Amino acid sequence: MPATFRFFHVRVAAIQDLTPGFRRFTFTGDDLDAFADPGWDQRIKLVLPARDGGFDHLPTGDDWYARWRELDDAKRPIIRTYTTRAVRPERMEVDVDAVVHEVHGPAARFVVEARVGDEVVLLGPNAASEEEPGGVDFVPPNVTERYFLAGDETAAPAIAVILEQLPAEARGIAVVEVPSDDDTAYLPTHPGIEVRAVGRGGAPHGERLVEAARTAVAELAPIGEPQEVEEIDVDEQLLWEVPRHAKGGAALKRTSLYAWLASEAAAVKTLRRHLVSERGIDRRSVAFMGYWRLGKAEGL
Repeated sequence: MPATFRFFHVRVAAIQDLTPGFRRFTFTGDDLDAFADPGWDQRIKLVLPARDGGFDHLPTGDDWYARWRELDDAKRPIIRTYTTRAVRPERMEVDVDAVVHEVHGPAARFVVEARVGDEVVLLGPNAASEEEPGGVDFVPPNVTERYFLAGDETAAPAIAVILEQLPAEARGIAVVEVPSDDDTAYLPTHPGIEVRAVGRGGAPHGERLVEAARTAVAELAPIGEPQEVEEIDVDEQLLWEVPRHAKGGAALKRTSLYAWLASEAAAVKTLRRHLVSERGIDRRSVAFMGYWRLGKAEGL
């Protein structure tokens, strides 16, 4: 049975600066016609070459992850998580949008220094598989009266895809904190979702997001019965919960408000507490994901 995710060896076909803080990479490869496109906030992995041997030591097969972890640091290709921005199998192309910021690690270095023709590897959904690949966390009930989307720049590509794919009759608010006012133009519009993009400027990361989100939630949902929230230590535990039923679909058939939250972990923790514990929104209607943590590199 074909694996739900597989490796695609690709090269950079084009690089486009969308705003000062967002850069689009178009990848092409001979087998990208087999790259599936489940849509929404589909997570994929960008694999960068190891210092020693590039991709020569990248394992394959069902146990690739265990063998990848056993590699020496110098021979282990670097893996980071991104969102599929667009898939064009007929042209064998995949777009990935990345945040441009100071170089603190290999992924940021790639974003700043990559050139057309550079080779990388994508770990993405396999069109040959008949099973759901996973990696999609936008799972609203079939009947959702209003949507609330909130995130920082790392979640902006996923929010952009969601806005483009929601039906025109959808209603709600999307709040996105981006590095500067010049980056607010990155977000697409939607006829029924009000997009409130705010530039961070010199404020602490997440402060303007939380502020704008509180205002939006007050407009979207009346105060209900507060619910208990189990606190999570974002330095020790994974801040990630997507309500689903046993078969992987939405946890509820209907909801008055569905919230999708993705950002730096501390900001997500604050927003989750506000929605569920303070505003009384049913936790089965709230998906929250700590995409990253201040001061810590992504770990697999």
